[in-house]
Amino acid sequence: MKYFDQIEKLKEPFKAAVVTIGNFDGVHLGHQSLFHEVIEKADAIHGSSVVITFQPHPIRVLTSNGKPPLITLTEQKRELIANTGIDNLICIPFTTGFSQIAASDFVKNILVERIGMKAIVVGQDYTFGKNREGNLDLLQTYSEQFGFEVIINDWIRPRTNGSVQRISSTLIRELVTDGDIEKARTLLGRYYQIRGTVAQGRDRGGRLLGFPTANVNLKDELCPKMGVYAVTVELDYRKFNAVANIGFSPTFDDHVFTVEVHILDFNDDIYGQNIRVNFIKRIRDEKKFAGISELSAQIEKDIAKAHEILTLL
Repeated sequence: MKYFDQIEKLKEPFKAAVVTIGNFDGVHLGHQSLFHEVIEKADAIHGSSVVITFQPHPIRVLTSNGKPPLITLTEQKRELIANTGIDNLICIPFTTGFSQIAASDFVKNILVERIGMKAIVVGQDYTFGKNREGNLDLLQTYSEQFGFEVIINDWIRPRTNGSVQRISSTLIRELVTDGDIEKARTLLGRYYQIRGTVAQGRDRGGRLLGFPTANVNLKDELCPKMGVYAVTVELDYRKFNAVANIGFSPTFDDHVFTVEVHILDFNDDIYGQNIRVNFIKRIRDEKKFAGISELSAQIEKDIAKAHEILTLL
């Protein structure tokens, strides 16, 4: 997959570009359905498949509250889109200036003239342009004016726990925040993952408890609900079983939020290295224990439970 972090880096329009546009946070099954339809159409007309996304998330630019937390950081989003087989990914720097581009100018100047769009695949609620003035009706009008095809992708609605819900990034954020990572997985098509650098912690996991932990410094991605989880850890193309604790370690009463991962049967020094943590199943809530011995005994139980869960993968 070719990657462009600015539209200006395109030297010429793509051949018969088939395009889809969106933030695609999470690259969930709904997004993947769009990408597969883009690829199929591009193959049919011997053209190029193109995904256009934005960095940072438009809501973070257009509002002052710094939200939403990201399901996938740019690096992971890029990897996941590449894995679908898309030919080209364009990541447009989203600014207040860019947000003021009129829908007609966006279609004519960027999509048609610069990118060479011959077809666009969009969801049923797609809007675009300044103040979201562009909608499907307007896009159909532009398609006749500028000579491209509009393909409307059906929503994917998987059945989970007896209910059928439309897949959305908003729903996945709610599930992860609630600790329902198993249901989130059914919408993502993979385990929810965080990435971060292993930092120096408070040196009590191994020294006091007998269970050394890797403290993971997150960037600004969405963090699951506080508690204990069975997880797998990816490090240097290797994968390990592990237990993760998210929260404030109430037994020690120091009120410091941490993401701590105990990698099972592992003693390497990995400070400063980047790891990926895949959340498999939530084991329990975080709890305050009477002392270190009681906490250690519970960690033993957590590890046993994680072994039981992870051996079934």
